[in-house]
Parts: sequence; structure tokens; C-alpha cells
Amino acid sequence: MRKLIFFICVVALSASMAAQQYDFVLEGGRVMDPETGLDAVRNVGIRDGKIVRVSSEALSGRRVVHAAGLVVAPGFIDLHQHGQDLASQRVKAFDGVTTALELEIGVPDVAQFLKTKEGHSLIHYGTSASHVAARAQVFGAPLPAGTILPKSGPATDQPATPEQIEAMREGLRAELDAGGLAIGMGIQYTPGATRLEVIDMFRLAAERRLPVYTHMRSAGRVEPASAIEAVSEVIGAAAITGASLHIVHINSTCLRDSLECLSMVEGARARGLDVTTEAYPYIAGMTAINSALFNPGWREKLGIDYGDLVLPDTGEHLTKQRFDELHNSSATHWVLIFANTQEIVDKVIPHPLVMIASDGAEGHPRNAGTYSRVLAQYVREKGTVTLMDAIRKMSLMPAEMLERSTPAARQKGRLQEGADADIVVFDAATISDRATFEKPMEPSVGVRYLVVGGTVVVDEGKIVPDLFPGRALLGLDKTGKER
Repeated sequence: MRKLIFFICVVALSASMAAQQYDFVLEGGRVMDPETGLDAVRNVGIRDGKIVRVSSEALSGRRVVHAAGLVVAPGFIDLHQHGQDLASQRVKAFDGVTTALELEIGVPDVAQFLKTKEGHSLIHYGTSASHVAARAQVFGAPLPAGTILPKSGPATDQPATPEQIEAMREGLRAELDAGGLAIGMGIQYTPGATRLEVIDMFRLAAERRLPVYTHMRSAGRVEPASAIEAVSEVIGAAAITGASLHIVHINSTCLRDSLECLSMVEGARARGLDVTTEAYPYIAGMTAINSALFNPGWREKLGIDYGDLVLPDTGEHLTKQRFDELHNSSATHWVLIFANTQEIVDKVIPHPLVMIASDGAEGHPRNAGTYSRVLAQYVREKGTVTLMDAIRKMSLMPAEMLERSTPAARQKGRLQEGADADIVVFDAATISDRATFEKPMEPSVGVRYLVVGGTVVVDEGKIVPDLFPGRALLGLDKTGKER
């Protein structure tokens, strides 16, 4: 009888120990959670893709990583990432990003985008439904595969009829049904869109209880068509319809008036409107040179000249002749636009309403270095952003924005028991961006481990080959429920 009791006790103890065995344990790191404010040495136990335990007590795991001296934080969430190829995903991983979403403008075919990436993504992904693509389709000029911006022409510059606007809305409904997280609007790339067309797209977003992400209609100070006017337009559309609004790269559009634009966002929020915004820590933007952004008058609006445009692959500063050649080309050519100042960027990044998003694509260092650059320059060197605030801007704030689109985001952007195991472990003393305008795909340094859905994809500073744990984030269905 005693032997039987002893055996039962051993089995029970073994079962108890097995229950406490974690797939992966991060031991002794500086655990930082921007939602609760936790900033302390803790051990983190991960099982089945979730953070199961955050404790000061020792934890047992199949693998235990000693993280003493390292920061353990929620993985960074990039709401504005154009580069969705594997090379871009790798540099995002080295920059601490666990989720990278194409929300500014979206993709022409949501279902195809999701199908192509399923089982082939290093980090989590998702997209908005593209008003730009829906408009091009209705005007009989569908976007070629692999492109998100149309060449300047009738589909971008002409106003739409009421029938065409309704056809756009029907196309967008189908894309949202396929899993789109929001409606993406690149209004500056479709200058023919009337104010009513914009409002009608916001009405659709409100109908589906999803947000609008927008690249606003215009930039610079010249009236009409200033950045101030552009902010007024989209805030007005949000007020009229009740749709949530996210203004992308406010520093890149508002330029010298960025702080005034931010004050407009503050004013709208103070009066109950759901308006958010983002910025990236670089003085240059990048876009397609044959897009409608470069319609006549662009130099006056942006306050720059041909020489402020630079080809990313060669470093060539353009002349009028070279600009005309590329602008009139049938092929897409990307160009860097040096229109901002370091002084403006340095004032925008610390602003409490500004979350960080990269606008990343190959050819610009923001693709590889945005998040490490914030940590290196604004936290460590300038001291204008605290480490906790930087982590909040790069994880919790974008997760909260995503909650407008999917309840799944409530488990992201936090380092808490029950949250998704999307985690970055980095050395706060050495994390730095290395990407430059000359070498834009140089990976950042300082990220020691990156965990995506419980899977370690960066291990001791190196990418683990042939692992694709990234999963899709999907928008609400037509009834407003999670998919």
C-alpha cells in the first residue's frame, strides 16, 4: 500500500512539474511592459505561442535563455510597411519587428496577398483594402501585379461619377470581406478624387466599423492644397462619418508645419474624434517618380527642386531633363525626396501622440533601421524619449490602433501573462541602426532574440533559417465580428 501511495505521489509530482515546464524561458532580463508600467527583472515562461508566466521566481523550460543585462519587451508593430518580401522581413526582424502591415494604401488583391504569404512569412502580416487600386480598376487601368501605386493619368487625375464611386465601394467591400484590416487611401496619389469621394470612402469604413489609414491629399505650405488643408479634410471626413482615422507619416507630409498639424490632431482628439498618427525618424521620404505626387506644381508645394530628388540605387541627384525622362517612363522608378529637416524630425518623434512606423521599402534606410534608430538616437543619445515611452510608441500604441480592426490585437503590444509571445530581446546599450542612404539594407545590431508567436526567429543575433511562424491579422467580418 505504501509503495502504491509513493508511486501515486511520484506520478502527481511529475505531472505537476510537466505542467510547469515551458517551451522557452527568458531568464533574468529587464522585462518592460508599456501597458502596466512593469520595469523589473523577471523570468518569462512561454508555451504554445503565449506568454504563460511572468515571475520573479525561477522557471523551468525546455530551453532557458539567460537575458541578464538585456531588455525584454513586446515585439514592435509596424503599421506602415510596404516591403513584404523575405529580404525586407529579415531586416525588420533584426530591427525588433514581429508584425509588419501594409496599411497606408493596401494591396490590390487582399485574398491573393494573404494566400501568397501563408506559411512563407518570418513575421506577422496583414493589409488594408486599397482605395487607390479600387479607383484604378473602376477607371479601366488596373494596377499591374506587385504594384500599389498607379502611374499618373486619367485614373488618378479625373473626378469619378457617382456610379464609379459606388463601384469603388463595392470593390472595397469585397476586399474587406477577404480580410482587409481597414481602408487604405493614398489621396495624394489620386488627386482627381473629390472631397465627396473621400467622404464616401470614410462612410464605408464607418459602415464596417473599420478605420481609414490615409496618406493625405497634399504637403507643404502653399495654399490652396497645403498640408494644413489636407489635415482638415481628413479630420472633417472622420467627424462627418464617425470613422476612425489614422494619418500616416505626419512628418513627411506636413514638413515645416508638422507641429501645427499635430496640434490639429490634438484638437480633434480633445473633442472626441478618434484620430491617430505616426512618424519615422528620417529627413527624406521615398515614392514613385511617375506618380501623381509629381504632377505640375510639386516643386512649389514641397519647397524643393530637382536636385533634392535622388535615385536610391545610384545616388544620382536629378536634373530637370532626367526628371522628365523618368516621370514620363512607363516603368516605375523610386526616388528619395529630401524635403524635411532634422530639427523638425527631432521635435516630432518625442511627441506623445506620435507612434513609430517605418513606411519601409527597399531603397530607403527606414526599411531596415527605423526602430533601432529611435532607440539609439532618441533614447540613448539625445535623451528626448524614455526607453519605456519608445517601447510604447513601437508596440502598445500600434496594437491599440489595430484593435479598431481586430480583437486579436489585444494580445499584442504587451508583455503580460496571456499575451501573444511576440517578444524582442535587445541590448539597450548597443542597439543601433546601420542602414544608410548608400546602403539601405544593412541590418540593425543589438537585437539578440526575436520571438514570433512563440518561435525564436532571431537567436543570439542570427536569423534561424527555414522558419516561417508569421500569421495573418485579419479584419472584422461584415457583421463586425472577429474572423
